[in-house]
Formats: sequence, structure tokens, C-alpha cells
Amino acid sequence: QVQLVESGGAVVQAGGSLRLSCVITNSVRVFRSSDMGWYRQAPGKMRELVANATLAGELNYSDSAKGRFTISRDNARNMVVLEMNNLKPEDTAVYYCNAHQVVSGINYWGHGTQVTVSS
Repeated sequence: QVQLVESGGAVVQAGGSLRLSCVITNSVRVFRSSDMGWYRQAPGKMRELVANATLAGELNYSDSAKGRFTISRDNARNMVVLEMNNLKPEDTAVYYCNAHQVVSGINYWGHGTQVTVSS
């Protein structure tokens, strides 16, 4: 019954900002035992890691995300947030929330939210 629900995707102009949220509904157990991350997949490209926040408190970013995006965990709300600033057209993609359960190695995925950055 693990469900990851993303929200916040939208059409935004280049240079703008967007805030993506991912909530694990009715899955506190999974959230508290998982590294949380955001991936994205642009048309014709492979899915790639954008950022993740581990249970150990580590924050990791792709090179393109560094300095522009911020990932955070809201443990009280079983939520992971990706704040994206200075968006570029190349950020256009479907963004997927991921929960990587550390002990089991199981990955849980959301259905994705579309981010479109216009020039």
C-alpha cells in the first residue's frame, strides 16, 4: 500500500522557481526507513538522479542541481521537498519521487509530476 504522491509540477518561465512535494501516504514505516530522492526523466533521455536526502542526513545533488535546487525532508509530514530555483529549459522533465528503503533495498516510486520550463 506504499504510495508516493508528487505535486507541484507546472509550467514556469526560465529563471523562475518551483517547489515539488512528495508525500508518502499511510507509509510512515517506509518513510522512516528510506533515503528519499528526486529523479527526473526528460524526453528521449534516461532517468537521472536530481537530489536525495538520506536517513543519515546527507544531501546529494547532481551537478546540474547544485547551487540551484534544495532537497529537504519534513519528517513530521512524511514528506520530501525539492525547491528548484533559477530553472532552465533543460530542467524540463517528469520528476519522480523515490523512496529507497535502506535495509531491504526496495525502491518505491511516485507516478511523476511534469515540470516544463519555457525559454
